[in-house]
Amino acid sequence: MMPRDSVKIGLLGMGTVGGGVAALLARSDGLLRERTDIDFVIKRVLVRDPSRKRAVELPPSVFTTAAADVLDDPEIDVVVELIGGIEPARTYITAALQRGKYVVTANKDLMAQHGAELLELARRFNRNIFYEAAVGGGIPLLRPLKHCLVANRIKRIIGIINGTTNYILTRMSQDDMEFDAALAQAQALGFAEADPANDLDGLDAAYKLAILAGLAFHSRIDAGAIFVQGIRDVTRQDIHYARDLGYTVKLLALGERCGCDRVGDTLALRVHPTLVPLDHPLAAVHNEFNAVFLEGDAVGEVMLYGRGAGAAPTASAVLADLVDAARCLRSELENGVMESKFKPEALLPMSALSSRFYLRLLASDRPGVFGALATAFGDEQISLDMIIQKRSEAGVAEIVLVTHQVSEENFSRALKRVTALPAIQPRYSIFRVLS
Repeated sequence: MMPRDSVKIGLLGMGTVGGGVAALLARSDGLLRERTDIDFVIKRVLVRDPSRKRAVELPPSVFTTAAADVLDDPEIDVVVELIGGIEPARTYITAALQRGKYVVTANKDLMAQHGAELLELARRFNRNIFYEAAVGGGIPLLRPLKHCLVANRIKRIIGIINGTTNYILTRMSQDDMEFDAALAQAQALGFAEADPANDLDGLDAAYKLAILAGLAFHSRIDAGAIFVQGIRDVTRQDIHYARDLGYTVKLLALGERCGCDRVGDTLALRVHPTLVPLDHPLAAVHNEFNAVFLEGDAVGEVMLYGRGAGAAPTASAVLADLVDAARCLRSELENGVMESKFKPEALLPMSALSSRFYLRLLASDRPGVFGALATAFGDEQISLDMIIQKRSEAGVAEIVLVTHQVSEENFSRALKRVTALPAIQPRYSIFRVLS
């Protein structure tokens, strides 16, 4: 019988996710040993306060406040970075790779903004970075794109990849809650941070989209070039009207290969609130759950669904990456960091795209208003698919329009004309509609 391998781990950080990793590793130790014939051992853990009581008991000698105790330890095979943010995580990962260690990380911000340089560094040192947990928590998203769907040209990806915003929009829809009340509930339940700006403004989803799209379209994505619109302007009225029209409102991350029969295509990537048809699979993704719907030229339509955050789901993805890293350690083959070969690819500006639009306006309830609206849209070659009008007691009509497919540029020009009409009030709502 071959001797059992032992893989020694250095943890950088033991907060919510780090604690979840240690707990799951302890709970699954026998299972992992049985399935991999490998012993996983936490050798050192970098923390701020070694004396702090933790849910998972480890020997006091394991904890350290000095990163060098982890990074310079020749016995540590894999460094697991779970401190988050750009620095010092970037410096620590760089040092780990330079010292010949494999790296596992759940750091979406770092991988979205600096993943290309770190993956290239990993290639140079014949090591690898595993980052499944950076997107979608416990949902296997990156591994299928790297391996299971490698024979496909991905045409598009559509994702609900932020649990905070999906929880808020679900509660607004199902419980008729106001935005602020739904946010407060999400924070009380731990689904939203004390400062939820990155979630509410769509930046978290944009970082995740940059990672997903990079693998889906084999391109190096500039996360800062992605169009981003958050959910702060979504109101109960918009959710009610969307339901009346046969839609629900979701914050979607969308990526599409334009001209998918050519080589060197230009990509369209964007994050924004979207009216999703009630019969679309993504319309049934509620609360803190995430899902990614994608279409490949061979496999057709596929949807991956599950819990997108939390200590246990994220720890599940981290441990899967640990197993992959351990298998690389066993192998004598060179590591192929596929992503290091990706080339930068320009993103189409929003003005070059087309969509269907939802528009809610307040207008003086008097003759000629509809005619003026029709003229403004007609002059820009925009046809209307659905119209709802409701009159208020104050002599103000609420008008909701849904257009057919139209270019962003034409719609923008029409909107400028419409909002300049004397009968139209300055408050209005605009959202795109999933085609």
